Amino acid sequence: MILKFDGEHRFLSNFWPAQVVLENETYASVEAGYVASKTLDTEFRQKVRECGEDSGAVKKLGKKVGKTVRQRPCWDEDFKLKVMGDLVRQKFSDPELGGRLLATGDQELEEGNWWGDRFWGVCKGEGRNELGKLLMTVREELKQVVFTHSINTVMEMAGTR
Repeated sequence: MILKFDGEHRFLSNFWPAQVVLENETYASVEAGYVASKTLDTEFRQKVRECGEDSGAVKKLGKKVGKTVRQRPCWDEDFKLKVMGDLVRQKFSDPELGGRLLATGDQELEEGNWWGDRFWGVCKGEGRNELGKLLMTVREELKQVVFTHSINTVMEMAGTR
């Protein structure tokens, strides 16, 4: 079981550098794309893009949404899960990162944290762990892609395709 996304498992974190695209705009990480998705404010989104890989700056900007930056009208649980799912799938479509996710095998992935995020992770033993669940789903999807590719390769080699 992987209990936190740090050390050798830091690549599982949404702050890990991995370019993702949200509504035709490129962001330096899943977290940056996710923060930008919380609003339709184009100036705010530009500030998020300008943060690049500075995860601290992205996190700081994210706290402004709903306070000094207007939150997207449709921002609800279903929308959050859909956006995160899309961004995480983009991240792990990278062969290196996808391979590293697959290398976690069948281990349960838990986004353990100390900052109180009980929706995406687990804090003090409590939480929904939605990010961990999503990562395990994406890992299963990648396994299917690898399996299908392997079967097709074997069939081609055998001349049955």
